[in-house]
Amino acid sequence: MILKERTESHELIGLRYLKTRMELSENKKFYLANLESGYEGELAFDKLAATLQEERYILNDMLLEANNSDFQIDSMIVSEGITNLIDVKNLKGDYIWKDGQLYTKKGNKCKNPVEQLNKADLLFHQFLRDNKLNFLVQSRLVFIHPEFTLYNAPEDHSIILPTQVNQFIDQLNSPSRLNDGHKKLAQILLSAIKDASRYSKLPEYSYEKVWKGMFCKTCLSKLAILDKRFLACRNCDFKEEKQAAIVRNAKEFMFLFPERKLTIKSLMEWCQLELGRRTYTRVLMKYFKARGGGKNIYYE
Repeated sequence: MILKERTESHELIGLRYLKTRMELSENKKFYLANLESGYEGELAFDKLAATLQEERYILNDMLLEANNSDFQIDSMIVSEGITNLIDVKNLKGDYIWKDGQLYTKKGNKCKNPVEQLNKADLLFHQFLRDNKLNFLVQSRLVFIHPEFTLYNAPEDHSIILPTQVNQFIDQLNSPSRLNDGHKKLAQILLSAIKDASRYSKLPEYSYEKVWKGMFCKTCLSKLAILDKRFLACRNCDFKEEKQAAIVRNAKEFMFLFPERKLTIKSLMEWCQLELGRRTYTRVLMKYFKARGGGKNIYYE
């Protein structure tokens, strides 16, 4: 049973939006690519975890705190005998393990994922003690990408290589029956989750400086009116229904500028596409909640 679904992080969503509306630095582009890759890897693991039989609890994207330190858990699987902490890495290509550190084939040193896992494991045990809970915990680092190779891989049972992932899932799929103790653990975990959005590191931006318009989801070029129903990209032939495009851009506006009210006027200024005031109004009334009244009406 999935108790906490996986969602795209505030940071990932924000960088996607800003990539369309401003020139990101090369560092931010690289960072965004890593976030996208990491999220894809987590989704790939979720598909495997979905094959696990009941009874067990699955909680994703857990940001918790213990000993005045925050720690992240990609996936937590609570089963009868063991609570599994899973850290998923979606690295692709050839890597080398040397002197307890991870390097690219070119010799660039990477953040040590085993140290990150051990820190999360240590803090989670402290979290259990703080809440007077006693569960057997197993922490695993899962390299999910099928084209990942780790030379000189250590004989460390906490590391699951791509060729071992299916076997690992089979091991997790042992018979399991949960009790009130597991239910209490799940309730405490859900109540302790911290808001990760406040850790989001978006580049500085302002309403005046971001680009306005409706942009293609595929190539980021500006969309144009195709016919009564569709907008189209003249660069890559991508088509999108007007209603869907308006909703998408309205949500983008609300995300990037939560301090600004979403009104017909502000949305038309944001989209800068002459679809007609009635079209914008009809979509907002259908998909958003109206607040206020008269000239002061806005949408949420």
